[in-house]
Amino acid sequence: MSDSGYILTVEDEPVVQQSNKRILERRGYKTKQAYSLAEAWRIINESPPSAIILDVQLPDGLGFDFLRKFRETSNIPVMMLTALDTPQDVIQGLEAGGDDYITKPYDLSVFVVRVAALMRRASIVPELLSLGPIQLDTAAGRAYFNGDDLGLQQKEFALLQQFMQHPTRVFGSEYLYEKVWGKDMLGQDNPLKVAISKLRTKLSATGYTIFVTRGEGYSFERE
Repeated sequence: MSDSGYILTVEDEPVVQQSNKRILERRGYKTKQAYSLAEAWRIINESPPSAIILDVQLPDGLGFDFLRKFRETSNIPVMMLTALDTPQDVIQGLEAGGDDYITKPYDLSVFVVRVAALMRRASIVPELLSLGPIQLDTAAGRAYFNGDDLGLQQKEFALLQQFMQHPTRVFGSEYLYEKVWGKDMLGQDNPLKVAISKLRTKLSATGYTIFVTRGEGYSFERE
């Protein structure tokens, strides 16, 4: 992932910063930390983030004012994360340009889900995707089962990435072909069938496989 593919967390409480950094990076997101608005501006000017998680009450000003100025030049998604919890505070944060507003204290599982929604708006995929014992390193293009490299070829990896990003979805052949091969299938589905067969073989020890539903397509499920 490029350097711009990171989440900037702007928060002056070290305990909150480190907790959020740990949970986000465990989910595969790259992060940078700012403890003041001045530091946030410096980091943004060096390399714009993909999303920002912004406290309101900071040592050198209010996140609301920061966000209004930021919105003059950027549409990068911003989540407000603050102890200010009145309806007026929430309205002010959203009207200033916030995409989401979470009040402290907050549940970490809810926080993670809402960050994922924020990142979908930024069209960013985590560097690490995990499903049970299977892990994808999307930056390196490698897949692992319990830490062992599965030895996937490029097309096999791209297929598995599609399946793991949407683990309950049934994919049509045309859709997968277009996504992985980058062109219309035009009735020539043999390359897809071959790649699916090879991928299924390499997944045989993982407890997951690729099912075929006649007339619908392919899905990724537990055996």
